[in-house]
Amino acid sequence: MKKLFALLLFALLNQAAIAQKTVTLQDCETQFLKKNLFLLASQYNIDASKALTIQARIWDNPTISAELNAYNPERDKFFDIGKEGQKVFAIEQLIYLGGKKRNEVKLAQANEKLAELQFNDLLRTLKFQLRKSFFTVYYNSKNLENTDRQLAHIENLINSYSVQAQKGNIPLKDVVRLQSLYLNFKNERLEVINDNIEEQANLKLLMNETENVIPQVSKDDSDKYLKVIDFDLKGFEEQAIANRPDYLAKQKEIDANELNVRWQKSLSVPDITLGANYDQRSGAFNREANVSVGIPLPLWNKNKGNIKYAQTILEQSKVEKQNFELQLQTEITSAWTKWDESRQNYSVIKPTVNSDFEAVYNGMLTNFQKRNVSLLEFTDFMESYNQAIIQLNELKKKVVIAGEELNSTINKDLF
Repeated sequence: MKKLFALLLFALLNQAAIAQKTVTLQDCETQFLKKNLFLLASQYNIDASKALTIQARIWDNPTISAELNAYNPERDKFFDIGKEGQKVFAIEQLIYLGGKKRNEVKLAQANEKLAELQFNDLLRTLKFQLRKSFFTVYYNSKNLENTDRQLAHIENLINSYSVQAQKGNIPLKDVVRLQSLYLNFKNERLEVINDNIEEQANLKLLMNETENVIPQVSKDDSDKYLKVIDFDLKGFEEQAIANRPDYLAKQKEIDANELNVRWQKSLSVPDITLGANYDQRSGAFNREANVSVGIPLPLWNKNKGNIKYAQTILEQSKVEKQNFELQLQTEITSAWTKWDESRQNYSVIKPTVNSDFEAVYNGMLTNFQKRNVSLLEFTDFMESYNQAIIQLNELKKKVVIAGEELNSTINKDLF
């Protein structure tokens, strides 16, 4: 039974180890574009808008009517519709005036373009979320690797110190001190894991992936965010205006609202109904052919309410665009400042700091094992070393994410 349980446990652990994939950022984005359910669902909005444009081009169907005699009292005959009977056939077609159909088609085309811009803005937003989660998982994983390595060393020390304490060679308080350090590292590790679980879930959701994603980032991929970019608000704003789908959507909303005003005004123009009919016997002449023309009199309904409403919405959209332009300037300034501050904070660190940390760590561990360093000094160093590595990774993560936020704000890869 124990052997079976061991085999089952091994199989589960092996499956858990397999259920993950190492991917680059480019791999993530490729899968994201192909499989993200939010994008796939939003694509239907574009298809629906295209269908409405097709419908807007279609004219109303002609109306055909027939009037057949039911009973002829003079001849005492039912359904007398033969040569000596009576029947009427008519056909009518509504003819649009005032440019109604043309304005309706243009409005539908503007809404179609608006749906495409809204899709592109969703793509921009989700792409930033994907990159943010990707780099967060990467740097959290690096922190976990560092903490796990130190936990393994501390665990070995606890085991050996416990044996020596039982023999009376060292005081028990030294074991307690190591155990306290071990628990502190465990708690810090748990905080990182909890954050990583949430970001990993976001990453899998955006990629429509069931396996855990292990990000792979090269040094060049991370160092590119450290290059210096001068602040150029006007230049950044021009690029954002040209590239941001949500800004372009604001302009397209104004265009669509202007078209709606024109369409509502054209609806106040009466349409003509043209028709033709054949009357066998009930007219002034036998077998007469007639034409008919009908037009409503615009006495009460001149569509004033809808025109006023469309004009109000148009003015509202113009104000919203002006407000968006001010908001865009604030977003650009904030994003660049956040990135530049993060870059400067990280840039003051010497390039050799990682290797220096590693050398000091290995030296401290060796000297402690040789009893050249006291337990108190060793545990203090371990805590400081762990915090330094975590803070170093956090600084780099902030630079990268702030850089991606600046990319997203302008909707252009500056790095």
